[in-house]
Amino acid sequence: MPNLLVDERDQKFVLYEQLKVDELCETPKFAEFSREMFDMVLDAAQKLAEKELAPTNSDGDVKGLILENGQVKVPESFHAAFSHYCEGGWAALPIDQDMGGQGFPTALYCATMELFCSANMALMMYPGLTIGAARLLEIYGTEDQQRTYMDKMYSMEWCGTMCLTEPQAGSDVGALRTKAVKKPDGSYSINGSKIFISAGDHDLAENIIHMVLARIEGAPAGTKGISIFVVPKYRIEGDGLVPNDVSCVAIEHKMGIHGSATSALNFGENDNCVGFLLGEENQGMKIMFNMMNEARLSVGMQGLSQASGAYMQALRYAKERLQGPEISTMKDPMAPKVPIIQHPDVRRMLMWMKSVTEGIRALLYYAGYCEDRVRVAKTDEEGAKYQGFLDILIPICKAWSSDMAFRVTEMAIQIHGGYGYCREYPVEQYMRDSKITSIYEGTNGIQALDLVGRKLSYHQGALFKSITLETGNLLKTAKKNYRLKDIVEPFDVARKQLIEVTRYFGLKSITEDFMTPILYATPYLELFGDVAVGFMLLWQAVIADRRLQELYDDAKADTIEKKAELVKTNRSAAFYRGKLASAQFFANSILSLAPGKARAIMSGERSAIDLPEESFALS
Repeated sequence: MPNLLVDERDQKFVLYEQLKVDELCETPKFAEFSREMFDMVLDAAQKLAEKELAPTNSDGDVKGLILENGQVKVPESFHAAFSHYCEGGWAALPIDQDMGGQGFPTALYCATMELFCSANMALMMYPGLTIGAARLLEIYGTEDQQRTYMDKMYSMEWCGTMCLTEPQAGSDVGALRTKAVKKPDGSYSINGSKIFISAGDHDLAENIIHMVLARIEGAPAGTKGISIFVVPKYRIEGDGLVPNDVSCVAIEHKMGIHGSATSALNFGENDNCVGFLLGEENQGMKIMFNMMNEARLSVGMQGLSQASGAYMQALRYAKERLQGPEISTMKDPMAPKVPIIQHPDVRRMLMWMKSVTEGIRALLYYAGYCEDRVRVAKTDEEGAKYQGFLDILIPICKAWSSDMAFRVTEMAIQIHGGYGYCREYPVEQYMRDSKITSIYEGTNGIQALDLVGRKLSYHQGALFKSITLETGNLLKTAKKNYRLKDIVEPFDVARKQLIEVTRYFGLKSITEDFMTPILYATPYLELFGDVAVGFMLLWQAVIADRRLQELYDDAKADTIEKKAELVKTNRSAAFYRGKLASAQFFANSILSLAPGKARAIMSGERSAIDLPEESFALS
């Protein structure tokens, strides 16, 4: 097994055989790159992940963070690993070169991030949020703001955060109380408190640049009156840095990602916190939403990374752990013990983990690829097509991926049995670390509301129609191959069920029963995710079947026995056979449930809404 973080062969299958990202090198934007360069990047990323980042993961989990005199100290081992990461310019891999990045495709960046986050998700929170904040400066910042802050953030000399959440507001951002008062010099005095700020304070960089949502005096109530400010931890005065009245008052003690400083920050306790308006007044939410696609894709990648590592660990354990005889000899007390991978129930769990993890990987890399296609589009129509795919898939990338990734990590513990529940093995940390991905950057319930309330109705359903057309075209191709019948039929049925439920939602939304789409938004997202990932795996099956048949023909494997022998002895044949199995298992174990899910959504069941609060439990 090459590594225990990511299936590198599957990574390359998605990148080169499914998405064909090397063809991006034929466009002017990526003309200086090549597949050889992409391979070099992936190889270097794997070595960094394995040798520098992964060894610090358990250390960060056990030691956690220290808040001392208002300063957060990360585990000592994080410093060297962080330096190696920054020195390689990994954080700015997809950033345009004229902005200080390396200009690689986003799809390739996704592959490196899967490796890095699988190695140490908590550590990767620090550069990840920095790049997101720097992108806002790239789009909306003044020339002075870009030179002062953005350049140092892309180089990782300084770090950054997003400061949205407040104690009394939670996900209701419009209820924030942080205030901004304009000063004579055009800057603003910032006063307020923020909580749950990932990487809010630490000692990995000399300065931290906070993107803070606040309301200017006299601004409208709700989200319409929110502005966004650049608030450095240390502001520049003369030739040096001085404290900017930003204090860390607490760090959260969490279920997972113990090495990530989830902080409570106070701004302006001494009325000496200075902020600088980013963009225009009252445009804070619009500006912040510019990075939501990227942020939510990144959270999906975090979920994938934990699922990937958990699956690889579970697979190794299943191959090595001897327990019980082979099922056909279970009544023979003298029968030899076999690896648990030979037990049917363990194989079922491994197949579930394999198919789901591979499906998530394909979906998220595809989202990154859509971003690349927007960047190289020759026409506005082509750019709008891929932007539309990205927009409608982002809630799925974040919510479906994080929910299912958690289940993958849970199943990895089940395969390990009692050992998996102990810290002796890494799978319990994978599960704890992954859980946050369904909560932050907008809970998965919010993602479902975004999908149903915004994305489906956009331009009279244009986004949904476009992706429905895309999956329909794939179906036409797949139906021509009789060998894929068992995969195609469940996908076809599930796709039709999704279309039917979507139409049902459309009708309900214009009646007095408009609460139904809201009530069932999360089950709808789950069904949508099943179909979207099924689409990815069916696409892979079409490719894998063709490749496998070519290998059979080259080896003159024209019987079942010869084909089976080739799969055992030829690594490529074994891989493609595995891809077909993933698609078939997913189709018949997950997609086949679509009719039942659709019936439940369209049942009209309203107990959750109609039941009086007093009836949920008697106190």
